[in-house]
Amino acid sequence: MTNTLDSLLSMTRALGEPALDYVIIGEGNTSMRIDDESFYVKASGHQMRNISEAGFVAVRLAPMLAMLDDPPHTLSEQKRITASAVLPSNFSGDGPSPSIEVSFHAMLLRECDVAFIGHTHPTAINQILCSEQAADFAFKRRFPDEVVLCGPRSALVPYADPGLPLAILMRERARAYMEEFGEAPKLILLENHGLIALGDSPAEILNITAMAVKAARIHLGALLTGKPTYLPDEEAQHIYRRPDEVYRRNLFAE
Repeated sequence: MTNTLDSLLSMTRALGEPALDYVIIGEGNTSMRIDDESFYVKASGHQMRNISEAGFVAVRLAPMLAMLDDPPHTLSEQKRITASAVLPSNFSGDGPSPSIEVSFHAMLLRECDVAFIGHTHPTAINQILCSEQAADFAFKRRFPDEVVLCGPRSALVPYADPGLPLAILMRERARAYMEEFGEAPKLILLENHGLIALGDSPAEILNITAMAVKAARIHLGALLTGKPTYLPDEEAQHIYRRPDEVYRRNLFAE
């Protein structure tokens, strides 16, 4: 599989559009698998709304994945391994450094077998993830199109220190989701942090993110008018597997 940087560039700028309120300033990061051995990830300190090709770094998967199985004892050793994983064409010692979240991007691209990842911090989402409503929002679904695009449930990850600690905990939760549902999650929610959309095209990432934000707004509105009501779990599973909804989901991802 080979993807061009242009597709990642346009997706990242779209997620960074100020009017959407998904990220501000240097928030958020994105990634894209290049091939079975490497991937692009947003560099640290670049804004998504106006990012250029210089805002991405190509990184080898293997060294990043090895750190999850054998975490370095010091932050300096972790940084050394990460720097050594950056492909030489993108790094000359004083070039851009990968996002601090590079390890979870590597893990999700491999473990979940997806091509694109979009990590953002939408205000509507974080209003819930920074509250006691986080689990209800993650584990329940409110309306059919939320199920179609975001899956029958989201994986929920408790707050962890950004970087390798978060990646290790996220791997545990992603694997548990895949064990239960037989496929990777479409949406991962991080308590007190933000969301991660996983997919095989930029369109899929944008659609999942937009629908998750709509679901958050509906959830918040339902709380204002009373207690939210949810689709039964078996109904969410039925909707997600319906052939006509699978067909629509595939069309939306193109």
